[in-house]
Amino acid sequence: MTRIGLISDTHNLLRSEAAAWLEGCAHILHAGDICRPEVLEELGRIAPVSAVRGNNDQGAWAQGLPVQCTVDLAGVRVHLLHDLAELAIDTAREGVRVVLSGHSHRPLVQERNGVLFVNPGSAGPRRFTLPISLGELWIEDRQVRAGLYTLSV
Repeated sequence: MTRIGLISDTHNLLRSEAAAWLEGCAHILHAGDICRPEVLEELGRIAPVSAVRGNNDQGAWAQGLPVQCTVDLAGVRVHLLHDLAELAIDTAREGVRVVLSGHSHRPLVQERNGVLFVNPGSAGPRRFTLPISLGELWIEDRQVRAGLYTLSV
């Protein structure tokens, strides 16, 4: 079984609790609003990272990040983007099983027409009364399930 870590909206802050929870992941997916490249470097010390650019990711370092991308992990195609409203692919035609987004800071796992939509919420500074959270994908024999985790900080 393969565990994939999901994180978004860190906004300059990789909490030690979030990094500890991501330990042991085979891969980490970051759905944007990273805000400084050191966050990706820190995550890269835990596991390989795929990331997309969010609306708050500015500067030369961020220009190297795609706005959307699709990755194949343990036989499952995962499409990453920051704002779900900007989804620009036909998931069925592209064979995408999971769509990972951020932006809203609201954790969500929802299956629609055979596609798992996941927003891990925000792992960065607290916004409003929303939880500080991350997510994970568990993949086995090309089957995938998602979970959310709220940090108690």
